[in-house]
Amino acid sequence: MARTPSVMIELGTKLPSFRLPDVDGRPVASDDVAKSKGLLVMFICNHCPFVKHLHPVLGERANAWVKAGLGVVAISSNDAVAYPEDSPEKMKQESRERGFGFPYLFDETQSVAKAFRAACTPDFFLFDGSQRLVYRGQFDASRPGNGKAVNGEDLERAVQALLANKPIDSNQMPSIGCNIKWRA
Repeated sequence: MARTPSVMIELGTKLPSFRLPDVDGRPVASDDVAKSKGLLVMFICNHCPFVKHLHPVLGERANAWVKAGLGVVAISSNDAVAYPEDSPEKMKQESRERGFGFPYLFDETQSVAKAFRAACTPDFFLFDGSQRLVYRGQFDASRPGNGKAVNGEDLERAVQALLANKPIDSNQMPSIGCNIKWRA
């Protein structure tokens, strides 16, 4: 299991615009999902053990954040030819089985992952209502096999501060996961 850290791009970075198909083939644009309170962009996939380790807490938290008024979107940018478990058909199944209350998008060209400088799955980017990056990093300190409970505390703390219009601690830890499976 390769361990790739997130890049930790500069806080304040502007949200890259995107337009990608969801699991039902409908196009979803960044402006469609960004809310006045902010937007969480999660790079995930179906096969990664690091992402699987976060379920069901990740989906539960993300659905709660949607209900609280935060925009949330998940994006899979993996090469679905080399990794068929990450295909749009399998993404659709995963979204339904996990009860995602937010769009799960397919980045077939991988251009969106490159625009975000996403490096791993999972990789999290939280933007404020002005579409400026306020958090990038880990969901929590739990990793497969390290014995720490999955609780989402790092990202939860950032989301709650954002929703309450409070400052977000800039001391942020990178996410660790499988590298994005880039096309050759």
